[in-house]
Amino acid sequence: MRGLLILVVVLAIGLVVGDRVAVVMAQNEIGRKIAADYQLAQRPSVDIRGFPFLTQAVDGKYRDIDIRVGEWSEQKVTVRNLDVKLADVSAPLSDLLNNRTSNLVAATATATAVVPYDTVQGFAPSGVESMSAAPDGLRVTGTFSMEGIPVPGTVVVTVAPVEDGIEVTPVSVQSAAGGPTISVAMLRQTLTFTVPLQRLPLGARLTSIQPGPDGLHVTAVAHDVRFSDLK
Repeated sequence: MRGLLILVVVLAIGLVVGDRVAVVMAQNEIGRKIAADYQLAQRPSVDIRGFPFLTQAVDGKYRDIDIRVGEWSEQKVTVRNLDVKLADVSAPLSDLLNNRTSNLVAATATATAVVPYDTVQGFAPSGVESMSAAPDGLRVTGTFSMEGIPVPGTVVVTVAPVEDGIEVTPVSVQSAAGGPTISVAMLRQTLTFTVPLQRLPLGARLTSIQPGPDGLHVTAVAHDVRFSDLK
């Protein structure tokens, strides 16, 4: 009986070890593919969720795959803390283990990232001095030209996803104490601008933007993501 128990334990350990080896190989291949396609300096961290892995692999279906990229750049825009979550993924195990990810398909890819305020400010008109999150939205301080006259003030702006990227639009303004009144309508002509971040990796397009303490927290979503379609 003792010998049988030892054998069962050994077999169980072997299955667990084999399971972990297989998942690491699959994760490495997905990370390698993304790093190559997007010319990343480092291979992203990939975590295929769920245990055991082999039961998912045999079925070729994975509920969740998390990809942590970190820093990523496109069109002179650099984002930080880029994470991508793939949901309801289909991928034959033989392809993953043989360095083939072209048949990998995800029903949904949700990407989140932070666009630092210094990056946003780089696309703003001259005169913008600082940006910060506030209870009423994103606040922009600076000196703005009103009919050729420089006027200091604080502006509350909205940030929204548009076809060309992230559009920043003034909605209210507070002039400096004792200074002249600033017209919001006139300010929109000079302070409305776009940050050219149209999408994140895997074709995910921006769906929501929220000002945070460290920058704009963006979310992007793509559906029916096929690795064979990547550049």
